[in-house]
Amino acid sequence: MEGIAPPDAIIDAAGGFWQELDQIARTMLLPSRLNQVLAVLVMILAAHLLARLLSPRLRLWLRRREGWAKWRLRLGLVIDRRLRLILFSAMAWIVVLVMREVTWPSLSHVIRLAATIATAVLFIAFASRLIVNPLMRRIAKWAAWIWAVLYLLDLTPAAAQLMDSIAISIGSFRLSALTVLQALAVMTALLAGARLLTGVLTRRLADTADLSPTMRVLTAKILQVALFTLAVVIGLKAIGLDLTGLAVFSGAVGVGLGFGLQKVVSNLVSGVIILLDKSVKPGDVISLGDTFGWIDALGARYVSVVTRDGKEFLIPNEDLVTSQVVNWSHTNNFVRLDVHFGTAYGDDPHKVSKVAINAAMTVKRVLAQRTPVCWITGFGDSSVDYVLRFWISDAQGGLTNVRGQVFLALWDAFKEHDISIPFPQREVRVLGDEDGATPPKFIAGD
Repeated sequence: MEGIAPPDAIIDAAGGFWQELDQIARTMLLPSRLNQVLAVLVMILAAHLLARLLSPRLRLWLRRREGWAKWRLRLGLVIDRRLRLILFSAMAWIVVLVMREVTWPSLSHVIRLAATIATAVLFIAFASRLIVNPLMRRIAKWAAWIWAVLYLLDLTPAAAQLMDSIAISIGSFRLSALTVLQALAVMTALLAGARLLTGVLTRRLADTADLSPTMRVLTAKILQVALFTLAVVIGLKAIGLDLTGLAVFSGAVGVGLGFGLQKVVSNLVSGVIILLDKSVKPGDVISLGDTFGWIDALGARYVSVVTRDGKEFLIPNEDLVTSQVVNWSHTNNFVRLDVHFGTAYGDDPHKVSKVAINAAMTVKRVLAQRTPVCWITGFGDSSVDYVLRFWISDAQGGLTNVRGQVFLALWDAFKEHDISIPFPQREVRVLGDEDGATPPKFIAGD
């Protein structure tokens, strides 16, 4: 039988829930408990005023905490946002403990209930920070708050009956609002746990020296996909969904999506190929077209490349597989750079080569264990041409800046040893007859 639950069942369940809620409200408003309700309101007002006094000082104190880890600063901000609730919980529990010692426990029942609810809400607010996704965190937080309040007020049976009455039936399969909420709660908890566990495993893998960087990333991605898939499957099983039919349906849908998402699938497959063949890895310095930088992270769809000017390029994995990529640190970190210059014909080339090599050695980033070399490359019109070759091991620090430092070192060394750097000179002569009849001619020459 297919259809939606009859309205009478929903109305009866809603009526039962309202009766339970009305009974709790009448109990709270009994003359013997009005004083407790008033005490709760007074403590709420006191917590509000005290929080307004302490919050600016707490924020100022946090601003002065230089060098603190980000998680500690975030925790301080969360405490500042929940300061009213923290103060109210503390005051309420103190009042409950004092009243239990000096009077009957029943005379502090309302205050204890308010303190318990406030503490539960506070605990959920802090625990929800473990969920990274903001939307998922907000949904989980509010759902947990509602459930905690209903549980502490002993309203969960009536609320569960009301949510279960809102349902649809498809054949033998019945889907109620309660089942959906339970599935969402299970999946949210499992996804949050999977994300947290993945983060912990990724940090552990990063400290494992036996694995290469690419294998660390690949292992982390496989664990992440496996844990997330397990969370979704368990959530679907929680609502009683038959996964056999879903597998057939997803296979048909997958074929259609494969044609429409060829680029996405290609990037995903290319990402796996990159991780397996270890052609690039985090920390490598690469050049792809006009982009030069080091790999910051390997993603499932793209590679993050950070340049020297702080720009972050998200390059699709397919481009790294199909295009020509220069990996400056694939086998090792050594990179050879060339600097071209020229000196006058009157300068001794043996002296020039020696001075140039010594000048390059004064630059910190030039490797001393790989001695620079200087060779004559030709005899130009105005100068003897040289090439100075040297090695560096930190290409991620930039190439233009180290070349500039070497040029400055050459300038200073040549000036100190009276080695001149020539430049082309031109002169213009004006030719004409003595009587000025013939128009002048301009001849350019060296």
